[in-house]
Amino acid sequence: MATAELAARLRHAIARTARRLRQEALAPEGDAELGPTVTAALATVEAHGPLTPSELAERERVRRPTATRIINRLAGDGLVERSADPEDGRSSLVVASPEGAALLRRLRRRKNEYLAQRLEELDGDDLRALERATDVLERLLDQDRRRGGGGA
Repeated sequence: MATAELAARLRHAIARTARRLRQEALAPEGDAELGPTVTAALATVEAHGPLTPSELAERERVRRPTATRIINRLAGDGLVERSADPEDGRSSLVVASPEGAALLRRLRRRKNEYLAQRLEELDGDDLRALERATDVLERLLDQDRRRGGGGA
């Protein structure tokens, strides 16, 4: 198979898998209903916070006003906490609140449970192939991160 064809098939499979995992994590009663962009921003704040709105915008590759709207939404839902930036009184720092961190744990657990159930349907050869593919994908993402290409 040509590299370009493999890239197209892989991209499509990854996109479909990501979409299916987002569907599995849809908020049940009691959880805030967040879209993928807002959920990704919350995960970034949790992993890298405290962040200024500008830092969040850079990490999420969105404009500063978009990051501010996302932060306002997350703060309104009680999922992040803001405090004054001691280095810049005009800005704030954002961290995931305990409620935000708990929500991310629930979302991740639901996604992991779904994926684990699907993996249990596979035979040993397929599981080993996926383990190897996961190693390769992690290595590619680590290379991107080292080159400054992101990847959270």
